[in-house]
Amino acid sequence: MKTTFHPQRRALLALALAAGAMLPAAHAQTAPWPTKPVKVIVNFPPGGAADQLARAVGVPLAEVLGQPVVVENRGGANGNIGGEAVAKAPADGYTLLMSSGGMVSVNPHLYTKMAFDPAKDLVPVAAAARVLVFLEVKPTLPVNNIKEFLAYMKAHPGKLSFGSPGNGSSPHLAAEMLKGQTGAFAVHVPYRGAAPAMQDLLGGQLDFMFDPGIGLQHVRAGKLKLLAVGSAKRSPLFPDVPTLDEAGLKNFDADTWFGFYAPAGTPPAVVSRLNSEINKILGSQAVKDRILALGGVPAPMSPADFNMRASIDGTRFGALIKARNIKGD
Repeated sequence: MKTTFHPQRRALLALALAAGAMLPAAHAQTAPWPTKPVKVIVNFPPGGAADQLARAVGVPLAEVLGQPVVVENRGGANGNIGGEAVAKAPADGYTLLMSSGGMVSVNPHLYTKMAFDPAKDLVPVAAAARVLVFLEVKPTLPVNNIKEFLAYMKAHPGKLSFGSPGNGSSPHLAAEMLKGQTGAFAVHVPYRGAAPAMQDLLGGQLDFMFDPGIGLQHVRAGKLKLLAVGSAKRSPLFPDVPTLDEAGLKNFDADTWFGFYAPAGTPPAVVSRLNSEINKILGSQAVKDRILALGGVPAPMSPADFNMRASIDGTRFGALIKARNIKGD
């Protein structure tokens, strides 16, 4: 028996079938996120400021998302290796980057060729902290304040060595600012991260270092001498320690902003939720305390403001890199 349909019923059936065919796509667009673990790639080795910030934020972020947040370290090439891994990851919200601002603001000025374009291939998600740098020296160096240190460095050109997480890192740029303003010379020893450089400073293989906060416990323990802060303002942790601007190096500011990035094309709703959740986390006392212990300052802001901050830093650090003829590793 053949079934026949009235033309109007046939049109309604066609519409229903079309709507049914569209359901999977519509469902995919509104699928809940996250439904699986979120990976945060830190583009520096364990123990550094980026690593500590990622883990400080990652634990409470996992609680609010209801999924594990897994931190993975991929150091090397001044952050480019980890940055590239995230830039080329699926833009689905399940792979994030925790980096210093240097990879976005500085590296394009350092390297004539990069495997990815940070400005195009990554999107800012949320800033985490403004990280200060602290000028620390080994305890056997015969200086006790910043004026004595500057005089000693000028009197012994090329005899002092300093470490950094790599060419163009904020600790390296801080030292280049110092050298540029004083005319003194010291030997730069680049490492794959701040933590291994700090170990050699503690071991006496290095004479000084601009520390992004990971060595402050050693300052308190008397294993290092803190002489100055490379920021526009004094650190609230060490209110009696002068800034380098106060020591005569005018407008000295080597602070950098650390934060989270995602592959370009990540759904705006995911970026917006991550930004909102991370900003709330930065307001919690436990995370504030972790950041302050590094000598940093929590820096909640919108993705747009975070992007603007990177642009400003790119301009000022780019000028320094050109003036000091700094090249990538």
